[in-house]
Amino acid sequence: MVGRISLLAGLAAAGVAHVLPRTPTASEWAWLLGCLLAVSLFAVAMSAAALSIASLPVSAFRWSGLRLPPLRGRACLGLLGPLWATALGLAWVCLHIDHRLSDSLSVEDEDKVSRVVLRIATLPRELPGSRRFEAEVLASKPEGIPRRVLVAWHGADYAGPYRQPSAGADAFPELVPGQVWRMSLNLRRPHGASNPHGFDYEGHVFAQGLRAVGNVRGTPRFMRDEPWTGLAVMAERMRHFVREAMKPYTQDSRYGAVLLALAIGDQAGVPPEDWTVFNRTSITHLISISGSHITMIAALGGLATLWLWKRLAWRGRMLAERVPAQVAACVAALAVAWLYCLLAGWGVPARRTFLMLSVLAAAHLGRLPLGPSRVLLLAAAAVVALDPWALMASGFWLSFGAVAVLLASGHWLGTQAPAHVVPARVRLLRGLKAACRLQLVVTVGLMPVLASLFNEISIVSPLANAYAIPVISLVVTPLSLLLAAVSAVPGLEWLASAISGLAHEALRFMMVPTHWLASQSVASLDAAAAPWWTLLLALSGMAVALLPRGLPLSGAGWLLVLPALLWRPERPPQGAWDMVALDVGQGAAVLVLTSGHALLFDTGVRHSPASDAASRSIVPFLRAQGVKKLDVLVVSHADIDHVGGLRSVLEARGVGQSYSSFDTVAYLKREAALLGVPGDLPPLPRALSRCHEGVRWTVDGVAFEFVWPLESAPPVGVGSQSKLRNAQSCVLLIRGRHHSALLTGDIAAAQEGELVRRGFGPIDVVAAAHHGSRSSSGDVFVSHAAPGHVIAQAGRWNRYGHPHPAVQRRWQRAGAQFWRTDLHGAITLRSRSDGLDVESHRKARPRHWSLDSASAP
Repeated sequence: MVGRISLLAGLAAAGVAHVLPRTPTASEWAWLLGCLLAVSLFAVAMSAAALSIASLPVSAFRWSGLRLPPLRGRACLGLLGPLWATALGLAWVCLHIDHRLSDSLSVEDEDKVSRVVLRIATLPRELPGSRRFEAEVLASKPEGIPRRVLVAWHGADYAGPYRQPSAGADAFPELVPGQVWRMSLNLRRPHGASNPHGFDYEGHVFAQGLRAVGNVRGTPRFMRDEPWTGLAVMAERMRHFVREAMKPYTQDSRYGAVLLALAIGDQAGVPPEDWTVFNRTSITHLISISGSHITMIAALGGLATLWLWKRLAWRGRMLAERVPAQVAACVAALAVAWLYCLLAGWGVPARRTFLMLSVLAAAHLGRLPLGPSRVLLLAAAAVVALDPWALMASGFWLSFGAVAVLLASGHWLGTQAPAHVVPARVRLLRGLKAACRLQLVVTVGLMPVLASLFNEISIVSPLANAYAIPVISLVVTPLSLLLAAVSAVPGLEWLASAISGLAHEALRFMMVPTHWLASQSVASLDAAAAPWWTLLLALSGMAVALLPRGLPLSGAGWLLVLPALLWRPERPPQGAWDMVALDVGQGAAVLVLTSGHALLFDTGVRHSPASDAASRSIVPFLRAQGVKKLDVLVVSHADIDHVGGLRSVLEARGVGQSYSSFDTVAYLKREAALLGVPGDLPPLPRALSRCHEGVRWTVDGVAFEFVWPLESAPPVGVGSQSKLRNAQSCVLLIRGRHHSALLTGDIAAAQEGELVRRGFGPIDVVAAAHHGSRSSSGDVFVSHAAPGHVIAQAGRWNRYGHPHPAVQRRWQRAGAQFWRTDLHGAITLRSRSDGLDVESHRKARPRHWSLDSASAP
């Protein structure tokens, strides 16, 4: 028990190290070490004293009439195991963090072109019109470039946010892991959107060891090939050749990218709409190379070796007489699993499965009595020891959580002992029932973790996994691996084509009911972001519920899971409001919440036909906030950085009333044609209106009023000039019981001056017009508004130079605190009777990997 507690303590300390705003200094480490040594010496002294007293005869205490209880000398020493494990776990992770932080791009070299000689380290991701890969920097000018960088090589012509570029194979040379290139890279430190409950791109890249992102400039020059540099390069090179061999049989198939993902873990080609279906039905774990796939392949290799080993001889002596068949089978199974994990890219699920199989094999060969919990904890400790950043991957928690739930439930699910011979049909039905029951237990058991990680829970998961697991694990995955092997053999093209057809048809047949399940409105439920204590309560309840059957009230533990699933964030009181200016890059999106209503002002920018700021940031934030519908949606004007996410918002959330300065339906029809889906419109709001001066409404004690454009102004067409669209932006004035705010769209100084002439009082919060452009925020408007806080929503390193330094200084001279989403992340404002509280997400949630970005000028 002490060993398991120590492992848990070490893992917990390793997890704490990842959320520290900074690592301890040398003096703090010395202080911690001194306290640890003092406690250890005290525990040893107490243990020695207890042992000495226990060794005295009982007669020595008779004179005092004392009756001492039996003393255990090892009780105090047993506490030292978890204590030292905690210290070692913390120190181990912090040591790696400090080493990685030291390898960073200097501020002087940021956003500048550097000449580097690099080696391709990973399998390049082949995206339409671009290539991405990780590279090891061998030499650079200037010096001081991080050792490992992420390289993005874009095609010559930009396809735009609506036109999907072709694969462009001819535009790029063949990029193979191990190749050495000389490139000119525009290097920047990793920077991503910083929103509450959003995906932390900077943390993700930091965990991968990538300390800079470089965009290729000019024409790179190939220098040499180094295929035997190391085991990692050799494995990635093998993955490349397998992918090239499989391409002719997968690139023209609807689900060919899934076959590649199952064979070598290359998921770049799987379209976003398929990931949406996989997520809503919770079968994403089957599309990637999971533990069940690796275990199955290892078992096949072990069984084949066991069968052959008992039948083969060498020099007149059976192989089983030289080495036991079970030993050979264990070694062969581990070797097969290791090779498959390398082919899969050595991700967290692969590492977890291989290390767990290694612990099991060692225990079996060494006759060590290791229980399931010890195996799980040893595998987790080994994974974290090899890769301290594995704890930051959601796959770590889902993988180990699923195995833990299965191990716990296995104690009481059991198997019914048949009293007579059971027909095969009955055995099959019982097996399917047991599989569905286990899947239901895993789904319910992982609900709190899924709710915490993704704020979404799949309701149809047990049904979808009941048929998807056997189809993918027993049919599609083996066929994909067989295709990978056969496609590389010359002369077997006919066999490879037949295998590809069988695998694709099996997958297509399975996806028919999966698409139907995903299309149901009840396929998944949103789960608002709950406090940390509800997750601990849910995990405690699961531990009680998964106790062996027969214990009283163990089933009541499931009730403790409900707070994490049914939590609803607190809304503002009557007359107050909350406002969140989201970090959506070079775009605008502001959410306003009152006690019972939600308003979204603008929808962010569209990046590509399959990606926009709404799907990346806005919709996940709405889900985390428990916003199931939008009462009002305002789209200030038809520029792509304000309207780009409109389609995704309408598809994800119902909208009651919408306001815009343009024809919304006409815009959606035009966009559908540009996306190549003419006539495919998202669900429209119940009411669509044009914003103009004089439109006002009041809800929950908060007044909303449009102060621009003028009612007499003619409607703006979606294809009109940008300046005209900006000039007719919707401007919304919000007045609560305690504070006011002004959302300005992209109006210019001329429109600001007109607003001043028409009259409005001082404002507490102003969204800087046109992202802080020099053409806006005029002197008259700034002095007249006199806000305490100004927010500029802009993207880091945007080509327009927003916000302009002169504009920032102008607002600051007027007494306003100037907030920038590119530097401060999302800005949250809470208007209450006791004051206006303003919070920057980066400052409220500091992380050691984002210090560089937060402190940038």
